Formats: sequence, structure tokens, C-alpha cells
Amino acid sequence: MTNNLQPIFIMPEDSTRTSGKDAQRMNITAAKLVAESVRTTLGPKGMDKMVVDSMGDVTVTNDGVTILEEMNIEHPSAKMIVEIAKTQENEVGDGTTTAVVLAGELLKKAEGLLDQEIHPTVIAKGYRLAAEKAQEILNALAVNVSENDLKTLEKIAITAMTGKGAEAKKEHLAQITVQALTRVSTKENGKNNIDIANVKIEKKIGGSVEDTELIQGLVLDKERVNGSMPRVVNNARIALIDTALEIKNTETDAKISITDPEKMQAFLDMEENMLRKMVDKIVASGANVIFCQKGIDDLAQHFLAKKGIYATRRVKKSDMELLSKATTGNIISNLEDLAPSELGKAGVVEEIKVGDESMTYVRECKNAGAVTILIRGGTEHVVDEIKRAMEDAIGDVAAALKNNKVVAGAGAPEMELAKELRKYADSLSGREQLAVQAFAEAMEVIPRTLAENAGLDPIDVLADLKSKHDKNEKWAGINVFTGKVMDAWKNGVIEPLKIKTQAVSSAAEVAVMILRIDDIIASGSSNHGGGMPEGMPPGMGGMGGMPHM
Repeated sequence: MTNNLQPIFIMPEDSTRTSGKDAQRMNITAAKLVAESVRTTLGPKGMDKMVVDSMGDVTVTNDGVTILEEMNIEHPSAKMIVEIAKTQENEVGDGTTTAVVLAGELLKKAEGLLDQEIHPTVIAKGYRLAAEKAQEILNALAVNVSENDLKTLEKIAITAMTGKGAEAKKEHLAQITVQALTRVSTKENGKNNIDIANVKIEKKIGGSVEDTELIQGLVLDKERVNGSMPRVVNNARIALIDTALEIKNTETDAKISITDPEKMQAFLDMEENMLRKMVDKIVASGANVIFCQKGIDDLAQHFLAKKGIYATRRVKKSDMELLSKATTGNIISNLEDLAPSELGKAGVVEEIKVGDESMTYVRECKNAGAVTILIRGGTEHVVDEIKRAMEDAIGDVAAALKNNKVVAGAGAPEMELAKELRKYADSLSGREQLAVQAFAEAMEVIPRTLAENAGLDPIDVLADLKSKHDKNEKWAGINVFTGKVMDAWKNGVIEPLKIKTQAVSSAAEVAVMILRIDDIIASGSSNHGGGMPEGMPPGMGGMGGMPHM
């Protein structure tokens, strides 16, 4: 009697499964491809990418997170690498390319260890040990910086903008960045507290980059509601109103039937009187400028104009909150509460035509808790790239002010990390030692990439750097403009410590997570976009248009 064993299917027929070494190879290859796609953008000599989305919109940038988000990556492991960039952007605002390139290199080094039959969990343990030690080394390397050291803070901003579209006017933009952040910085328990949301970045096409300015107050993309209102109000007393200056409609369906024509007139007069009363309340409070979050009735506009009051309507909630911080006024949701003590103050409120649009400037605010940087530039793409560079600079300076710790850039901290981690590896026994060594070698990818992007010979540059670091020159980095090794600190290449600590920790965490995956199970047609795209060659998962990068 023969046993006819039927094959047992535990998953739907159209699902795919990749396991063991194939799964690891596929994940590592996908992660390396993501890192390769942004690697050429690293450093002052990094190149830009042009990304065209499905709508045909063009983005020209060398900002790592922007490129990765616009690329619309499909492969699940590659998406995990994109997450690193997003975390880096949210935590620091800069260093996204560094974090992604590190993660790619850690996985590349792990691939070599897997080939030597070292188990993934051993590599993962070694990487964790190395990441912890790296945090210690970086913290020991860091130098303290105070909020009064404006020169150093400006150098941080310049370092962030070098190699981006803003480079030509980086000194001017760096001064604006530092002024803006020192203005909105507050002290809490002896520590600097900075909310970068209080620095509003408004962009307008026209003029040139040097026309970019810092306004001690706010710039709103709004114009006054009525042409007969004053265009400029000096010594402004500002009412921030979160209620409509209109006749309210009833909540329920109500019907008003008027049988007598005279009563119709009386009804209209009553509405007019209600609006008059609203305006009278505003006048009584002493306000001469109104920012209204809701609508303003045409008749109310007319009354306000007659009283010489400047008004704008439908102001965004976020702008209302910033106005409240800038003018130290309170947002009122009931006109009954409007009193002189609730008003905000500004030196000047005026409507200015910028390009072909009118904008409202709220300037000369004393003790402004919120400020605006108005970015100008010749074309939309230029303005967008300047804005991204400014956001990086703001993130960097804010991170330096919060932690009060900075390191030099130009690949110096990574080389020092590699040197110290090698020493640490020698103190370990067991196979984890190999993983820590691999981690140390992976750190060198940053200086190597800086050299490659500048058209230098990476082998010569790294040999030179190593010999300098062995002589305890901890700030020896690459001068990509001369091709020589320099003291990065003396040359003003300075970055906040947070960029490095965050990049190393998130790159290590993701590398460990990807290494621990030994099975990829992609369900069939019910999965939209999350699984493996059909006909995917091994190791390449549907990387949206990546081979063409």
C-alpha cells in the first residue's frame, strides 16, 4: 500500500515567500540601492537630483529626505531605510543623507560577515555594542558651545548650507538663521528651549537670494479685506479674533416669514445694527488692526474701513497662534471678551506688494516670540531649494543650542569614531569583535564619500586622514576644495553633536532590524503596494525607477 502524501498549502497560491540567505541578500541589496541613490549628494561637492513625480512636478534638490520621499519607493526593506531619513529630519532637520549612507554601509559590511558564516544575531549583538560605544565616544569628543557664541552658531549654519542651493549667499542667510533662533529661544530650568515652529519661513518668487530678510514679527500671505482701509498702521494695537464678524445663521432650520414690506426694512436695519455693534465693540477696545480667523461681512468691512481699522480675514489657525506669540496678544473667540488688555502690539502693520501679490507685514514687535524669514529668489525651484537649506540650517543651530554640544564636520568625527571603535573591538573576545570592527570600517564611508564626491582619490585621502588621527589630531577632516587634510574646527566646519548621535543610532537600529529578518512573506493580490511587485528580480524590489538614478 503506497502513501500518497498531498502537498499542504498554508498560504494563498499567489503569495510569495523568500527565506534564509536569499531573504537577507534581497533586503541588504535593496537597502544598499537606496543608500547609493543619495550617496552622491553628500558633502559640499555633492551633486543634485532632479525628481519628477507622477504629476510631472519637478524637484531639484540634494536634500536626502526630499529625494527619498519624492522617489516613491516600493520595496518594504527600502522603505525602512527611508524611515531613517524621516526620523533624522524630524529629530534634527539635517544629516539625512549621512544616516542613510551609514545604514547602507553597515549592511554592506554585514554581508561580508554573513559570507564568513557568522550568524546574523552575532552581528546584531556586535552592532548594538558598537552603537552604544559610539555614543560614548561622540559625547566625549563634543565641545560645549554657548548661545552667546554667535560666531560659532553662524559657522554651524554655514556648514549646513554649504553644498546646497543657498551656498552663494550662505553668510547672509546664516546671520538671519542665528538672529531668528536667538530671538525665539527661551530659558527653562537653565536650558535653552527652542520651538523651531516659531520661525515661520515664507517664500516669494522675485528679487534675488540676497533680498531674503528677517522680520521681527510675521508676514502673512493675506491682504486687507477692503481697499479703503489704511494701507499702513503705525503703533498697531491688534485684535486676534476667532469668530466670524457676520450675522450668525441659526443652528436649526428656521424660517422667517415677513408679510409687510416695512418689516422687511426693519429686519435689514436690525442686521445692520448688529454688525455696527460688533464694530463698535472692536473700536471701544482700542484696536486698530484685526486678524480674523473666520469671515468678515461686507457691511462690517465698510464700517471697519470708515473707522480706519486694518482687517484681514480667514487667517490660518497656525498663523493666528504665531501672531499671538509675536504680538503677545490673546486670541478671542467671543467679542464680549475683547478688552484693551487682550490686544497685541506691533510697531507697524502694513500691506506690501511682493511680486504680483499683496502680503501683510506685522513688524517691529517687541519681545517677539515668533519671527518670519521671507525667502526670495529668481525661480520657484531656487526658492524651494533655499527654503530646504534654511530649514537644515535652522535645525542644526537649534540642535546645537538645545544640547550646547558641537563637533567638527568634514568627516573628522567619523574617522575618530572608526579609530576608537577599532581599539574597543580589540578589547572584546568572541565573534562580536568582528562585527564591531565591521561597524568601525563602516564609519569611514562618510569621509570616503566626501572625497569621491569631490573627485579626489579616496584611498590616498583616507590614508592621510588615518595617519593624522593616529597622531591624535581629532579634528582632522577633508578640505574638499583643496583636496588636502585640514583641521576642520579651525576652518569653521562645525555641526551639532545631535546630527552624529542620531544618525549613528538610527542607522545601527535599522541595520540590526533588517539583519534579523530571514523570511519575507508577501501575500497575494489583496496587498496593495506593500508586498513584492510582480516579476521582481531577486534583490531589486520595485524600487520606483531606481536603476535609472
